[in-house]
Amino acid sequence: MELSVDIQVEIPLTEEERSVLRWVHASLEEAASAEGLPPAEVSVTIVDDEGIRRLNRDFRQVDRPTDVLSFPQWEPGEPMEGAGDGPVPLGDIVISFPRAREQADAYGHSLEREIGFLAVHGFLHLLGYDHETEEEERRMFARQEEILGRVGLRR
Repeated sequence: MELSVDIQVEIPLTEEERSVLRWVHASLEEAASAEGLPPAEVSVTIVDDEGIRRLNRDFRQVDRPTDVLSFPQWEPGEPMEGAGDGPVPLGDIVISFPRAREQADAYGHSLEREIGFLAVHGFLHLLGYDHETEEEERRMFARQEEILGRVGLRR
């Protein structure tokens, strides 16, 4: 399984903060492997709370910051196809770095785990997972924990 992960950072980060982003790659590669995907690509953008608030307002009509947003390339149930023999474009994930830091502190775990969690959460949304019902939430969160455990990001 081959996953191309393109990370764009739109806010200033220290070298230490940038080093945490390696967990985005590791977590997403494991998620793609766990899901048995063909060669694929995903874009991840790191923003601040104002950047994600604008996107949340513009695309979901919710005028407040959030931790992660996903913009899937495909509708649920629609076959995923690449261009010719190229990788399948899955979509875009946007993560608020300040929100990730706040949540890591609030939940008492590492920033690495929170960044990995948000990346996998967004990735599973790209694949059609959701958490609108209790059963969907149970399934999605169990899958996230399984994937994060496989890369060593347990609670």
